[in-house]
Amino acid sequence: VQLVESGGGLVQAGGSLRLSCAASGLTYRSLDMGWFRQAPGKKREFVAGISWSGSSTYYADSGKGRFTISRDNAKNTVYLQMNSLKPEDTAVYYCAADLAVGSANRNVEEYDYWGQGTQVTVSS
Repeated sequence: VQLVESGGGLVQAGGSLRLSCAASGLTYRSLDMGWFRQAPGKKREFVAGISWSGSSTYYADSGKGRFTISRDNAKNTVYLQMNSLKPEDTAVYYCAADLAVGSANRNVEEYDYWGQGTQVTVSS
């Protein structure tokens, strides 16, 4: 599975961005997917996850109520809609795929495939 993120950029605090992750590979539709982020000098952290069917979503506390993860399996794409952005949301955002379907994993070590990341910068 190959993952390519897009949609990052510079936005003012309170603004919105929608990240996309385009996947290729025969097994995409059977994979749980997640979004992570890594700020300078910090560890990579979980942001949101979604089950292979899209019926289950789960979020880190930092994004609850502001971020929405979704997927379109017909387009092999996962999205992260981010609203009410804050300067502390500034990070490189990564898309990841998890072979352990149904596990609702939140740990970096449990994901098997990663994209190259897209930069999100929120100015105050």
